[in-house]
Amino acid sequence: MASETMIQNAKAFLQQESPDSKLNLYDHLCSVMHKILENRTPNSVDLLESLSKEVKTNKFAPAGDPSSDVRPASLEVELANVQNKLFEKPSEEAEPEPEDEVEMPLPDLMDTAHYFEQAGLGLGREETFRIFLALKKLVDTHTLQSVRFWGKILGTEKNYIVAEVEYREGDEEGQEGEEEEGEESREEEADEAKEGEDDNLPTPDYKPPPVIPKEETGTGCNKKTYFVCNEPGGEWTKLPPVTPAQIVCARQIKKFFTGNLEAAVISYPPFPGTEINYLRAQIARISAGTHISPVDYYKFEEDDEDDSDGEGRDSFVENVEFEPPRVQELIDPSLSNWVHHVQHILPQGRCVWVNPTVKTETEDFEDEEEEEEREEPDEPVPEHGPPLLNPISEDSEVDSMPAWSAGLTSNLVPQYAAAVLRSNLWPGACVFGLDKKFENLYIGWGHKYTAENYSPPAPAATQEEYPSGAEVTEVPDPTVDEERALQAVQQEQLDREAEEAEMEEDDEDDD
Repeated sequence: MASETMIQNAKAFLQQESPDSKLNLYDHLCSVMHKILENRTPNSVDLLESLSKEVKTNKFAPAGDPSSDVRPASLEVELANVQNKLFEKPSEEAEPEPEDEVEMPLPDLMDTAHYFEQAGLGLGREETFRIFLALKKLVDTHTLQSVRFWGKILGTEKNYIVAEVEYREGDEEGQEGEEEEGEESREEEADEAKEGEDDNLPTPDYKPPPVIPKEETGTGCNKKTYFVCNEPGGEWTKLPPVTPAQIVCARQIKKFFTGNLEAAVISYPPFPGTEINYLRAQIARISAGTHISPVDYYKFEEDDEDDSDGEGRDSFVENVEFEPPRVQELIDPSLSNWVHHVQHILPQGRCVWVNPTVKTETEDFEDEEEEEEREEPDEPVPEHGPPLLNPISEDSEVDSMPAWSAGLTSNLVPQYAAAVLRSNLWPGACVFGLDKKFENLYIGWGHKYTAENYSPPAPAATQEEYPSGAEVTEVPDPTVDEERALQAVQQEQLDREAEEAEMEEDDEDDD
């Protein structure tokens, strides 16, 4: 009869795991016996091998029907579901009337993409067509006067597809009303915070520099409105108006976009806003520096009373009598046949300079008494920049290179080629011109060209300590003997002054 030790040794032997299947014979035999007893299988001895194989197979087979498993959709599938809505044909009731089709501001994006494709630029026909359908969706959901594909700004996680639009006259007023309501609410919150402060607290004499007001909607840097989305078919997000402070700070920093409009812009100097504001500032800078058109394509209105050199003008009209220059003239190295049709941004962060020292009537009434005591600040020097429709030949050089590089889309068949210009200041900005057609496009990271690697500016110098002097220098406390000696000296001085006063009174009485 087997002893207890032999049984334990045999069980331990059967429980050894196989290095291949990670199973042991003891558990497998238990499973086979459990299956036989549970099913009461007849002739089990004849089916032992098949039952053993079935038990092994069930351990590796997934539970349930594999075809019924719900697996998470991949990013490609999710994107395809979103973009599938772009290809849905509208119902007969939603089809626009012929009059509406004529007034539709949707441009022929595939036609302009054809010319950029000849120059080796663009996003490919498939993506361009999806963007074309996304622009159509934007036109269908907003009452726009004009819409244009501005370009694509690349990001570390997602990209931005940018559309440049202009609202009709009736909708711009609603936009301004929403902005004014937001500003009024912020002013009310600031007033409430001031009222809650303790009146007994001292008020500092320091006053921050005046805030440069932003340009109104439809003028200057806010002349156009911009919408962005990460992928064609996604929701379009309208960018807010840009402020001078955001443009000034954007010139001092260099950050890659993430693709998230709510992401924080961590930089020095601190940027006043999130990535949605930084994106809007960069779009304004790129547009001001790279949007060009053939000379004489636009002209100033005849009833404009401004100077003839174009300084101070902010609007123009299309020249119906425009005669397009030859392609060879458009690629002339002098670059005198192209002009900027977007206003230059001044160092102040605006297209039109304003005097920050000029105050409103409310500010004058509040600071009337303080201004009498303070000295008047120096009058700032007005800033001036290149006028509107200024030739690109006057652009500054970029690291000993011209600001623009001109060429043809094909040197093999130049008689059918178009002129293409690429910006050396903003890599990724380009424009083509052929006959009366031209178009600007930007595809890049949203950064300006720099000859040297970017280095963040150094922090401001540490504030100096208060100058040490007798009035602020600490001295050791006097001893009791020193205090008594000081009191004795002071008392003698008082007695002496009293005697002198009595002597003077006696002399006056004798007289």
